[in-house]
This record gives sequence, structure tokens and C-alpha cells, in this order.
Amino acid sequence: MPKAIQIHETGGPEVMKYEDVALRDPGEGEVVVRHTSIGLNYIDVYFRSGLYPAPQMPLIPGFEGAGVVEAVGSGVTSLKVGDRVAYTDPMGAYAQVRIAPAARLVKIPNGVSDDQAASMMLKGMTARYLLRQTFPVKAGDTVLMHAAAGGVGLIVCQWANALGCTVIGTAGSAEKAELAKAHGAHHVINYREEDFVARVAEITDGRKCDVVYDGVGKDTFLKSLDCLRPRGMLATFGNASGAPEPLNTLLLSQKGSLYVTRPTLFHHIATRAELEESTNDLFDVVVSGKVKIEVNQRYALADAAKAHADLEGRRTTGATVLIP
Repeated sequence: MPKAIQIHETGGPEVMKYEDVALRDPGEGEVVVRHTSIGLNYIDVYFRSGLYPAPQMPLIPGFEGAGVVEAVGSGVTSLKVGDRVAYTDPMGAYAQVRIAPAARLVKIPNGVSDDQAASMMLKGMTARYLLRQTFPVKAGDTVLMHAAAGGVGLIVCQWANALGCTVIGTAGSAEKAELAKAHGAHHVINYREEDFVARVAEITDGRKCDVVYDGVGKDTFLKSLDCLRPRGMLATFGNASGAPEPLNTLLLSQKGSLYVTRPTLFHHIATRAELEESTNDLFDVVVSGKVKIEVNQRYALADAAKAHADLEGRRTTGATVLIP
């Protein structure tokens, strides 16, 4: 029987168990995927901890993976056995083998490795909708990216730089600051040593930022508003430090008629056409070299608990994968 990480109750990393799981035959429109690499994302922590409600128990977490098609069900014409594929939906990636809907899989192009594909689908398409749809940046815009050395952060820094933006990042150590600079950030603020609001004002000569992309949440939310120019936008897309406190919307008026939005990836790739548009854009910038996807940590799938502990402890940078 194949192995998978299962959660029988929510809690800390220790609730994840490496267990045998049954695998049925693929049904209509489905394929069997044998994973070669599995992406690690903060949303996995949210489901494991119970911050986001699990759809069922036991739960196999994970939204991002890459592998090879081993079998196809009836009605599947877009894929064949042996195809290299990747996906970011539905949940259930922490497994050696899984059943997946063919309509949510995309073929991995030449020039992209399985590790890269597994680690960039969710993070890369998140970066894409933030930059292209939530607040479509243009040359000359100033962007503030929190957690600039994280998985989404490194992609946003590179992509925004390629689009002609001035990129300001925040990071929690000198090492992470250097990593963000090496990936396109023009300025990086060590938030443990400096007031990022004051530094943003200094860097921009008081003009502040057109947009703030914030996956940190509670610790940065209110201060991020003070980094925005009048009618600027805060896109809060994650809760790594916890969910922000309820917002008094009068603040948005007082601070410059600001916009705040809480987008999520799955509303941007709900249809097959949207998924293909997003992945095509992402693969294009990676294959062209404008955005480099570097996997900085690898863990065995059986060691997923340690991977979660390191992620929550901010001991990781960039992309991390689990190897089945």
C-alpha cells in the first residue's frame, strides 16, 4: 500500500502521521499520479492547526505537487501514462500516490524540473494574481513585499522587478535580507531592527508605496496601511502571524482613502481557462529566466512534521519540498 501523511485531529506538527493508505482505481475524468515532489505551503499549517476547517477527517494535507501519470480513467484524453504533471488543487498532496482530477492538472514544460514545479504552482500563481490582477503593477510603481525571503516573496520580488517596479521587502534577519536582494528587491528592511514604516517613508522620500502585499497578517496589518500612498492598496493574502484584528473602516478614509482586499488563489483559477492562463504566464517567466525557482529545503515525506516545525519557526527560506 502507498504511504501518506494523515491527520486524525488538529494540532501541532506531531498530529501528522505517516501511514498506509488505500488507493482505488481512477474514475471518470481522473488519473493516478505518482508524486516525485510535493510542495510545502503555509496553508498546510492552517489546515493542520485547525485555523481553516478540514473538509473531512482523517485528512491528507497539501495543495501542491508534481509527478508522473501512472493510470488514466475513462474519458481522459488530455493526459496519458508517463506525462509529467503538476497541480495546486485539490488537497491531498502529502502522499506517495494519489487520485487527481485531470481537469486540475497541467503538463510540466521542458526547462522546469519536478521540484521546481511542485514548489511553484501555488506560490507562483499567488504571485501572479497579486501582480497581474489584485493590483496590476506597472513600471514605476513602488511595491512593499512582506516576508520577502519566503516562497511567495522571492517570486514577487523577481517578477515585480522584471515589470519595472521598485521593490521594497521586509525580512527577519540579515541573511534573509541578502537573499531577497539577490532575488530582485531593491531595498530590504530588517523588521527586527528597524521600524519598517519609517524606513519606507525614508526610502520613498515620503511618497510611500502604491501597493503592499502582506502574507504575514496580524503583526504587519495596521502598520502596512501607514506605508501606502493615498488610494493605495493593501492586499493581505495570508496569516502567518495570525489573523488581523477586525478593521475599523474609518481608518481607511483617515489614512488616505485606502483599499484593502483579502484575495485567495482558488478564486482566480476556478475555471480551466483561468488555470491555463495563470500557469502559462508562470511557466513563461520561469522558462525565460526572469523568475528563478530555487528549492532551498528538501525533507522526506515521512519527516513532514519537522518541515512544518521549521516553516512555523521561520527557519526556512524560499521554496521547500517533501520527497516521497
